[in-house]
Amino acid sequence: QVQLVESGGGLVQAGGSLRLSCAASGRTFSNVAMGWFRQAPGKERDLVAAISRSGSDTYYADSVKGRFTISRDNAKNTVYLQMNSLEPEHTALYCCAAASGIAYTTVLRRYDYWGQGAQVTVSS
Repeated sequence: QVQLVESGGGLVQAGGSLRLSCAASGRTFSNVAMGWFRQAPGKERDLVAAISRSGSDTYYADSVKGRFTISRDNAKNTVYLQMNSLEPEHTALYCCAAASGIAYTTVLRRYDYWGQGAQVTVSS
């Protein structure tokens, strides 16, 4: 079992930045791949960024490349999502997720554990 708790969401003006954190507990953090997903009202959940167990491999959705950065600190059992140059279309509930038994994945169904999410609202 892995428990995930996100923090760092909030309201920000367009052009601003936020950093989301996801603290993990319950299982050796370095053994799970991690991802950040988002879900806007009326839309499907989609993958924003993913990172491998070691942190050496990362993936970004095209819509956030150059704006968002995913990273992890295995010593602190935490994964981060730095979000810069935010726009209103980035408004969503952002959830972190963990995938066990695999080093790295961008496939939603491979993620076993999910946090409750952190709301990000970007005003114009």
